[in-house]
Amino acid sequence: MIQVGTSLKIIDNSGAKKVLCLKVYNGYKRRYAVVGDVILISVKTLRKRRRFSSKVKKGGMHKALIVRTRSSLKTHSCDFTHFTDNAAVLITLKNKLVGTRIFGSLPKVLRFTKFLRLVSVSAGFVC
Repeated sequence: MIQVGTSLKIIDNSGAKKVLCLKVYNGYKRRYAVVGDVILISVKTLRKRRRFSSKVKKGGMHKALIVRTRSSLKTHSCDFTHFTDNAAVLITLKNKLVGTRIFGSLPKVLRFTKFLRLVSVSAGFVC
């Protein structure tokens, strides 16, 4: 579960490396976000190779989609999956992906969201 103040890792090639959660969308006074939710983030660090040609700037505010959490995620077949880190992917204000590639695998739960472009760009799936 992600809440305000949580540090996340960015797993796409948009240029950001570490971000901080500022707000959880989709609800009135909503506290926690899970896989598939949209949050507002602030960029804290950039990737070294993409520092000058980055699509994002340090300190900038963007929307992000959560793709991995450390807390367990229950699937429809009653299996529990969890990852070793909290990760997100940057999206624009019109819910388009900022990056063109996604590093690492994603949970299968994301196939049933409105972000189907994310599925085709990713490397693979985990239950």
